[in-house]
Amino acid sequence: MTSSTQARTQPTWRYLLGIRLRVWQQNLAQFWSDLRRHPVALIAGVVIIIYILAAIFAPQITIHDPERGSLRQRLVPPAWEAEGSWSYPLGTDGQGRDIYTRIVYGARVSLAVGLLSVGISVLVGLTLGSLAGYFRGRLDSILSRFADLLMAFPFLIFAIGVMAFMGPGFTNLIMALTFKGWVEFFRLARGEVMSEKTKEYVEAARVTGQQHWQIILREILPNIIQSTFVLATLRMGFLIVTEASLSFLGLGIQPPTPAWGSMVAEGRNFLINAWWVSTVPGLAIVILVLAINLFGEGLRDILDPRLRIE
Repeated sequence: MTSSTQARTQPTWRYLLGIRLRVWQQNLAQFWSDLRRHPVALIAGVVIIIYILAAIFAPQITIHDPERGSLRQRLVPPAWEAEGSWSYPLGTDGQGRDIYTRIVYGARVSLAVGLLSVGISVLVGLTLGSLAGYFRGRLDSILSRFADLLMAFPFLIFAIGVMAFMGPGFTNLIMALTFKGWVEFFRLARGEVMSEKTKEYVEAARVTGQQHWQIILREILPNIIQSTFVLATLRMGFLIVTEASLSFLGLGIQPPTPAWGSMVAEGRNFLINAWWVSTVPGLAIVILVLAINLFGEGLRDILDPRLRIE
């Protein structure tokens, strides 16, 4: 490449990069403007950020060991009760472990499970759904029938069976959740791709000589990624509840690692005289999942152009 060609190419790339940055800035500004019109979704987003920050900075905002306790401090009530102590603001469990500390560290488990299981499900479902919806034929038939077979099983019962077969543990839990979790994203991507592939811009891309993978990645996926992102947000709350259910049944994260579901299970024997052992972790699950669902509903209103009021 000659120096004159380089001189012409560099400004062109800089110009294109500048255009893309301005487009991103405009999109972010528009998203923020739309989000402010949905105060419930905005508040839910703030709650989710608080949970994420608490999980990241857990060692800095807690003073106790989440896995070790003292029997001398067994079943200490929350700080606002008469016998409570601000050293244990949310009380202690049957082994004298600080519930606040275990909830904060348990947020790491729930968020990690939710993000990883949703991320893998999106990757698998979006890839297979795009291929099935674009190429159709035998590939579509095989994948669709397999997806229909998995949809016939209730999610929790299916996850219980997989965990009973593979055994408890973090890695097995992710595999159990994603083995069926990809189906929803597959069905969404397949339907969206089948609809988009018949539109004029895809035909124009074929005329210009673009290959199939280029059409899928560059033309179709950018137009369906918004609905996929909304579904991912909503499914994350569901998968967090499923993880808590499996941990409650003893098939998920194993003690002494703090997990909200197992914490609720441990407090079943103290519901009468120590209500906080189960109630506080249960509230942590409810608040996070409710915030995720409300934020997902807000994203659906913002990102889905079919729901916009002209």
